[in-house]
Amino acid sequence: MRPRAILSATAMVTGLAVAVVGLAACASAQPQMSAAEAIEKRKALMKEQGAAWRNVQDKAKAGQIQAIVPDAEKLVQTAKQIPALFPEGSLDPAKSAAKPEIWQKKSEFDAAAKNLETLSIKLKDTAATGNAEQTQALVKDFGRQACGTCHQPFRVPPKQ
Repeated sequence: MRPRAILSATAMVTGLAVAVVGLAACASAQPQMSAAEAIEKRKALMKEQGAAWRNVQDKAKAGQIQAIVPDAEKLVQTAKQIPALFPEGSLDPAKSAAKPEIWQKKSEFDAAAKNLETLSIKLKDTAATGNAEQTQALVKDFGRQACGTCHQPFRVPPKQ
């Protein structure tokens, strides 16, 4: 190797090492969310999801298929946030309907959140085509197939 190439390669490796160390420091410096903060944030997120889902249902009933897209996108974005809002130790039956199974079966819980994201993307993409029949079929089963895979095993049922 020529001396200039060696210096260039050395500088590149050094730069990469500094970047990796910097990223690691940033990641470890992020403060952990308290249980109360996590519960508050996830309740707010679930309210956003509920509002988006009601909008989807209302628009589907009204035949406003392409108008579903922004609400489905909201479901996609909020689904991505779910796992982080359930840190270990944020179980408080007095303030949250979360079951201990969330942490006992964390991989299943995370998979349920990913399922919600995947089905929300499918709903968004299908609604964007304007195909009413396919979109209506997704809306019909969405609550059970997307929301229910998490609510059934990981959430205390609402009081009747």
